Amino acid sequence: MAFAASATHAYTKALSAIDFRPGDVILTTRNDFVSNQIAFLSLRKRHGVRIVHAPDRPDGSGVDVDAMAALMRAHRPRLVAVTHVPTNSGLVQPVAEVGRHCRELDLLYLVDACQSVGQYPVDVEEIGCDLLTATCRKFLRGPRGSGFLYVSDRALAAGYEPLHIDMHGARWVAPGHYRPVATAARFEEWEFPYATVLGCAAAVRYALRVGLEPIARRTPALAGRLREQLAAVPGVRTLDRGPAPAALVTFAIKGLVTFAIKGWEAEPFKAALDARGINSALSYREFAQFDFADKDVRWCLRLSPHYYNTEDEVDAVVGAVAELARSAR
Repeated sequence: MAFAASATHAYTKALSAIDFRPGDVILTTRNDFVSNQIAFLSLRKRHGVRIVHAPDRPDGSGVDVDAMAALMRAHRPRLVAVTHVPTNSGLVQPVAEVGRHCRELDLLYLVDACQSVGQYPVDVEEIGCDLLTATCRKFLRGPRGSGFLYVSDRALAAGYEPLHIDMHGARWVAPGHYRPVATAARFEEWEFPYATVLGCAAAVRYALRVGLEPIARRTPALAGRLREQLAAVPGVRTLDRGPAPAALVTFAIKGLVTFAIKGWEAEPFKAALDARGINSALSYREFAQFDFADKDVRWCLRLSPHYYNTEDEVDAVVGAVAELARSAR
């Protein structure tokens, strides 16, 4: 495990370890995190890689694993990359199913678990990934400015190391030669935010005391209650898909004209919820070009209940959304 300044910092460190050549394929999904997608496009511009997006299932409930496996066999990608829970919806991708195909074909596999660590038990052996990134904030509830990178023994033994390695990650053993350290510490830097690390450790211990299994039951259950009640509010359209969505609840307006709460734009609507003491986040079309195009939304609001929230709080949020929706009609 290597500590990082954020999940994105960990992700770009992982990408920098791959010696991409012109024509190499990155196989990913239509729901990979926006910063990851931008990084892939940057690699295409700089190194001439090809980006292949596996199709979703016809019902939009996640990547079509069989189709993705066929693309693996056809393209022999240099990297397979999947976001476990995309930031733009409550979708949970079948990362372990994808991982089984990667192992069978000996393909490098990178998983973004930013929204799932702290919400679910995440088992890298079950997933079968070589690299996994996450944040210490969000559902883990650690401090901002912190994340981590898991690097498998297999990837370490294969010699993967970051492009810009420093004296913490390597030893200068001769005037013309350096040697990476044996562990994932090769992906860290000499300057280290020890106070932030302590904060992350406290968050991990807290989550373990509560128990990841109880958290994994409680958090999606609260989200299900919220999602079901929001769907019953006139004019509100919930956007999450999949058989068992995570605790990211996204919603917009029904219809295809304003793609928002009728009469509201994104920032004022969020500000109105802020004024009522309700934490929320906005997602825009540029965050999810494929997913939001499929759903015909320009922006949506995201609510993320966690285990410490109560049913009464969920109901209060629904009441506030309903009140705001009525005021706009």
